[in-house]
Amino acid sequence: MGLDILLIDDEPDLRLVLEETLREADHRVTVAHDGAEGLQHVTSKLFDVVICDVRLPKIDGLTLFRRIRQEAPTTDVILMTAYAEVSDAVAALKQGAFDYLTKPFDIDELLLQLQRISEHRAMRRELEQARVELSGRKPEVALIGQSPPMRRVEGLIQMVAGSEAPVLVTGESGTGKELVARLLHERSVRHDKPFVVVNCGALTETLIEAELFGHERGAFTGAVKKREGRFKAADGGTVFLDEIAELPLSAQTKLLRVLQEGTFEPLGTNTTVRVDVRVISATHRNLKERIAAGVFREDLYYRVNVIEIALPSLRERPGDLSLLVQYFLHRFTPKGRPTPTVSPAAWAALSQYQYPGNVRELSHAIEHAVVLSGGGEMGVQHLPASMVATTLPVGRPGSADGGAAPEIRPLTVALREFEREYLVRAMGQAAGKRIRAAEMLGISRKSLWEKLRLHGISDAEAESREHPDPRPS
Repeated sequence: MGLDILLIDDEPDLRLVLEETLREADHRVTVAHDGAEGLQHVTSKLFDVVICDVRLPKIDGLTLFRRIRQEAPTTDVILMTAYAEVSDAVAALKQGAFDYLTKPFDIDELLLQLQRISEHRAMRRELEQARVELSGRKPEVALIGQSPPMRRVEGLIQMVAGSEAPVLVTGESGTGKELVARLLHERSVRHDKPFVVVNCGALTETLIEAELFGHERGAFTGAVKKREGRFKAADGGTVFLDEIAELPLSAQTKLLRVLQEGTFEPLGTNTTVRVDVRVISATHRNLKERIAAGVFREDLYYRVNVIEIALPSLRERPGDLSLLVQYFLHRFTPKGRPTPTVSPAAWAALSQYQYPGNVRELSHAIEHAVVLSGGGEMGVQHLPASMVATTLPVGRPGSADGGAAPEIRPLTVALREFEREYLVRAMGQAAGKRIRAAEMLGISRKSLWEKLRLHGISDAEAESREHPDPRPS
């Protein structure tokens, strides 16, 4: 999508070249010849971007920049400056200018900066829309998502919540199976009764039956007093059996009886206990494969799986990412503080990551970033390292191709070598464009130049990584 741009420069030739180039790139351009004319345009129309020279007749570029900050704080400003005026431009950056270009400059650099601005503004619009959509939701229990897969899940919850049928919630780890179970309970007639969670994978085989169905004193070693089980505690409400595939066969038999008759016998007693509970189960495993392996009862499968709600992975619902990011930003930002913004580099990292841990992993990443950003803009450097790390090139020691284990060197040496290698790769992928490489790395141009100089990385070395020598070694 093109941007509304105000171009202010007193050099006719440069102004003409920039205007034509910007129009060819599908931007809408208004031209001003001096600072006073530029200010008139700014006060009469809202622009996405103002590109202006630092030295302008009538009103200089820095004074105009400060007026733009007052009149149109959402407008991004790019300054054009001679080398001698760089310090002024840097000062403007600290006051909120988007960036500066030192004359003479490559027009591709300007177009790349405008692309970044366009992407950033699109991201802000998307997140703002997410805020609007989230404003009417209850913060304590919310199913976040407007993608087709999540709308199907929401429709199933609406239909199933009012029934008494057992429900099996399936999906990868971290997709929100317990959240769906809680929503089913809260929207049912049992909402004012207990909701009891049992993680079947967290209990040993010797304790699971006692935990579920209770026991008498002395029923087994360590049973020093009588205890009611989770089913009794949930009487009138809902029992959520998380990771039901891990339930041992002996407990499966008793669970089947509860589902069929609503009764069970605590360990160490012949007394029959009757309960009225709804059972919701969840698993990330394939229960039919467990049945074939002889570790899950087929009759129990059909009892717990009267209705199945299959949750999509986060990879299958990329359109929900902005809603989820905004939700977690609100959730983890301390009260009284403004919600952090997300830098384009951080958004790119979040968008490209595959999320093997699904929504749970995203939640952890946003909480991690909110804490480290300290209330400022959330950058790529604030995300967990696993989200931005890349694999070692094939053939290096310790890589997946079966090479020998690397020699253990001092950590400072290893980190320095890794940083140098990573910088060379980034410059190669950016085709030698330092602005593009800085954006990919989530650092400023100044920081990139300093690191390249520190590691002695030349443009020729970066270009050789982009175009490796085709001759066999």
